[in-house]
Formats: sequence, C-alpha cells, structure tokens
Amino acid sequence: MTRAAVLSAGSWGTVFAKVLADAGAGVTLLAREPDIVRAVNHSHVNPRYLPGLTLPDQVSATGEAAEALREVDLVVLAVPSQALRGCLTRWAPLVPPAAVYVSLIKGIEIASCRRMSEVVREVTGAGPERIAVVSGPNLAGEIAAEQPAATVVASACEQTATDLQAVCWTSYLRPYTNSDLVGCELAGTVKNVIALAAGMLEGMGFGTNTVASLITRGLAETTRLGAAMGADPLTFAGLAGLGDLVATCSSPLSRNRTFGEKLGRGMTLATANAQQVQVAEGVRSCRPVLALARSLGVAMPITEQVERVIYEGLAPIDAVKELMTREPGHEHREHRGPIA
Repeated sequence: MTRAAVLSAGSWGTVFAKVLADAGAGVTLLAREPDIVRAVNHSHVNPRYLPGLTLPDQVSATGEAAEALREVDLVVLAVPSQALRGCLTRWAPLVPPAAVYVSLIKGIEIASCRRMSEVVREVTGAGPERIAVVSGPNLAGEIAAEQPAATVVASACEQTATDLQAVCWTSYLRPYTNSDLVGCELAGTVKNVIALAAGMLEGMGFGTNTVASLITRGLAETTRLGAAMGADPLTFAGLAGLGDLVATCSSPLSRNRTFGEKLGRGMTLATANAQQVQVAEGVRSCRPVLALARSLGVAMPITEQVERVIYEGLAPIDAVKELMTREPGHEHREHRGPIA
C-alpha cells in the first residue's frame, strides 16, 4: 500500500487525502489544530474546513510532522505558497530519502519569484524524479461530493507522473499526465489573479460577455508568459490552463473569485481579508507574476490592473476603464507598446 502524508489539513488538502485513500493509499493528514486531529481520528470529519465530508477509514490525522512523515512514499504539500519554504525547511529532514514531493499549491513565492516546484528543489535538494505537481479544475467542494472531474499530474520524470496518476485515479477524479511543470504551475498561479478580476466584474454587476472576454484575454496573457518561460503552449489549452481558469473564474466556490467580488462591491481590501477563512492566493501572487512578466518583457495588462487594485487602491471600475481604453491590436500577436 502507498503511504502518503498530506501537509496540511485545509479544504483541498483534506479532499486530496480522500482521493488518495479512495484510490487505495493510506493517508496521514498533518493538522495544526488539535480539534481537527481529534475529529478526523474519532469522527472521520474535518469540522473546520469540510464539515459535511466523511473521510475514509484509511485517513488519520496528527499534529506531529515526524509522525505524519514516517515511512511515507508521497509528501503532498498543501500549504499557502508564501509559507512553503519555511515549512519545508522544518519538514525536509524528516522525509524519507526516496519519497516524492507532490505540490497542490498554486502560487509564486514573493521574495524570489520562484514556482513551488523550484522552492521544493532548492530547499530539499530533490531531483526531478521526486517532484510532481497536481493542477486542474479541482474545486474542493465538488470533488468532495464526488462530482466527476479531471486533473493533471505533472512531472519532468514520466515514470513519476505515471506512478502518481495511478495513486490518485478514482471513479470521480480522472488524472492525465503532463511533463510541462512550468506551464502547469504558471497556469495554476495566474488563473487566481484572473479570477480576482472576474470576481470584481461580478461584484460590479457586469454580465457574461464581459466575463467571457476577461477569461479569454486572461488566458492569452498567461500563455504569453508561459511561452517566454519555456512552457508548452498546449498546456494552457488543457485542464491545467483553460479548464482551471474557467472553473476558478466562474464558480462561487472559488476563493479568489469570491474575494474579487467583495472588492467589486466596494469592500475594502482590509475588510475582505478579515472575512477570508483561507488564503486567496491571487492576492499574494499578482505581484511576483507581474515582476516575472516585466523581467521578460511580456505584456500582462489584466494582471497589472489587479495588482493596482490590490496594492495601490485603484477602484475596480477604473481598472476596467484602463483596460477598455488600451490601444487595440491583433488578437493573436502580443502588444508591442510600452509595458507599464
């Protein structure tokens, strides 16, 4: 039996623990909160993040990293992106030398502009055969309800991707393999930024045409950045790209879309943050994404406007006006004017 540690017990981490268990693995959730540890072990529920989900018997919980990581084959990382480096620094000495690191995290590290797999490699020294990413249109609440969905398992090592595919294939989640770590991670990160913008549009009362235009142009700028970083353009047309983007921009289950909607309705950033139970990754990631784009000379006008709303206090309606008054150009050729 495959043994997996899921670090930690937020909504997606908890649901992925269920996926692994349903596929036949034994899973230990690492949770900071003693009430979650007790509830998972005694009642098979995570009362804080997914109170309606009954976890399989093969899922247990602990508050001790050493216990969670003992003799595991998979180390599933499900912490906020900005916490990963610090957490891994503490956890890595406890990880078995052959265990595979699996990132569920969709973000870019602010200080370094590193993708999560790059942080894993830097901190742990793991080779490409020990690093994988899972990304796709995977809203936790829907997968918890076993609604049919698909995802992408990406690794630079084909055997690692194939092995992980088998370990998370269930009757309700269909995984596909991909070798494009750069594309999958960038797509999963930037879609959160675009979803913030989609939420703002919803909050301001705009309709389907507006949101569809935003999603399409958001995909275009994400693909431009990916191409500049060596990603496969086909990745952005797939599950980790378009699929995740549509789901995150369209669903009220999306943290980033919901956060953006609050801003679009006039709520201040401080108030929206105070109401947020779990991290809306796009709020943190928009700055390093924009920094990457500028360093590569890639135009990302939607990301730029989201960053201005979040960090400069620009009103969402003024961000819309800025986008709508940009010089028009060819749909499939990158704008060659000044990159703000």
